[in-house]
Amino acid sequence: MILGIMNENGETPVGVRLNKYISEAGVASRRGSDKLIEDGHVTIDGRKAVLGDRVLPDSVVCVDGNRISKVEDDIILAFYKPAGITCTSNPEDRDNVIDFIGYPKRIYSIGRLDKDSEGLLLMTNNGELANGVMRSKNEHEKEYIVTVDKDVTPEFIENMSNGVPILDGRITKKCFVEQTGVREFRIILKQGLNRQIRRMCEYFGFNVTKLVRIRVMNITVNGLKEGRYRDISKQERLELYDILGIWK
Repeated sequence: MILGIMNENGETPVGVRLNKYISEAGVASRRGSDKLIEDGHVTIDGRKAVLGDRVLPDSVVCVDGNRISKVEDDIILAFYKPAGITCTSNPEDRDNVIDFIGYPKRIYSIGRLDKDSEGLLLMTNNGELANGVMRSKNEHEKEYIVTVDKDVTPEFIENMSNGVPILDGRITKKCFVEQTGVREFRIILKQGLNRQIRRMCEYFGFNVTKLVRIRVMNITVNGLKEGRYRDISKQERLELYDILGIWK
């Protein structure tokens, strides 16, 4: 009851694509779901699944022998990550974000914020939503307030905004940078390279002493105390779905 089933007109396959189903169950992104399928971790109605399979309402889907089901309600949390907390669910890491939050349902972080940084981290149970936020080609904005160890100069601001060679000469995309204090600036990125802001500053001889992410797309950290989380509002949720092209 999975493969090759058409509607009454013999045109469109019935059911949901398996990778989408796994993603919406909060197990992995679509790409990660394809890898699970390819590696033989997924079964449908007791048989090993293959790429392209579809899931019907009465299908039993298991990952590593554990039955999964589509998550009906998206959990989307705005969390103020303190410095020192790592964006991992690995229980062997005593500072992992999942244990720190202690949320009663299975969630994971959307993207990463390095251990030494603090600020807004989005958490969800929806792999498809997480994948949409993280997809680099979408160029979603992320905003930061950065403190450095030397006085900020107009030249530094201009250089930071025009692209900086980091990571074996890879040049960062042009971005908005604005001085907000003697040793502080605001920066809006549309990409997320590893430790990007720190590497950009280091290229010009500056070291970051504090880095706070204050916004991801339309969600801000405003009103959140360090170490606390909140459900995003209905309006924020609708705006986020609209940006991502998700219709609920």
